Parts: sequence; C-alpha cells; structure tokens
Amino acid sequence: MMNVRDALAVSRTFGFLGPGPVDDHLQHAEGFAQAIELGAERSGRPIRRCADLGTGGGVPGLVLMERFPNSEWVFLDSSEKRMAVVRELLDELGFENRCTVHVGRAETLARRVELRGSFDLVVARGFSGPAVTAECAAPLLAEGGLLVVSEPPIETERWSISGLAELGLIELTRMEAPFRFFVAQQETRCSDRYPRRTGIPAKRPLF
Repeated sequence: MMNVRDALAVSRTFGFLGPGPVDDHLQHAEGFAQAIELGAERSGRPIRRCADLGTGGGVPGLVLMERFPNSEWVFLDSSEKRMAVVRELLDELGFENRCTVHVGRAETLARRVELRGSFDLVVARGFSGPAVTAECAAPLLAEGGLLVVSEPPIETERWSISGLAELGLIELTRMEAPFRFFVAQQETRCSDRYPRRTGIPAKRPLF
C-alpha cells in the first residue's frame, strides 16, 4: 500500500505541490498537527470531523488523516483535475472510507446543508488571504470548532479582531515555531449572511 510520502510525490509529478522537497511539505503538515493539538488543548474540544479548505495537492489533509487516525475528513477544492488525483491517492492510501471530496467554489460549498456548521476543525494552507479564508471557513465550523491557518514566515499582523467577530470567530492562540500558524475558535455560529456570493469576499474583504 502507498504511504503518504509517496502520495505527495505523485501529487508533485502533476504539479499540484508548491516549491521545495516533499519532505518540507511533510514537515509543514506536521506543524499543522502540532497547532491543531495546541488548539484542541486550549479549547478542550475533541477533533473528529475535519475539513481541508482548498485541498490542492493533498497537503496538509492527507498527512493529517494519517496523523489523526480517528478523524473523518472532507476535502474541498474548486479544481476537478486536482480532486480526481486526490481521490485516487485516497484509495491507494486506504483512506477512502474516512474522507469525502467536494468540488466547487468555497462560497457555494459553505452553504450546502450537509457541510454548513458541521466541522470540529477547518485547516487552510495557502487558500487565500485572512479575510477570505475566515469568511469561507467560519460557516463550515460548528460552535466551538477550530480554524487553523498557515501563516507566512514574515511577522505581520494579518487578522482583525472585529472582522473575526463579525463571523463569530475569536483568536484562540498562535504557534510561532518551527512554522507559524494562526488558530481561531468559532465562538458563536456564523451568521447566515456569510459567505457572500462567489467572488465577493475577495473583491470586498471584511478586513
């Protein structure tokens, strides 16, 4: 059976991973796992049903499925081509019974009844800027759920307290090393106003 490293190498051959060796992507995904564990410890919330927002080539979702064997995942991405490859990798890894794949724009998927307000965890790696990521992720989260976002290495303040509050989110914690991550918690269910129509979150960001 294929292992996760081999799966990411396959994804790399299709051009679905960013620059750097596969091992760098594995290490970064392990950083996600540590940030998730930190957030779960701070919130006291168990992590069972999870979503990878903008799955791309399968990082960090495939790695986190292996890291948290009792979790169930939903992969969300707008590219049918990428998700066709990811579906094959899920089968090769034996993860097909623990994961479903949805193809579409995040603004549309976040309004689907079976997805909205149903996740303990949403992770995002390179999905979009903070405002767009928050607006697309918050509607997916159950009350008390966690949003874990990979941050750039340069230390800049990218998150607005008031903007997060508009979506029902609060900052929970941050992790600075070996990689930078921002962790928020869904304090209250996201308003039905969000997400706005496709493309609007990027054109008119909340913050």
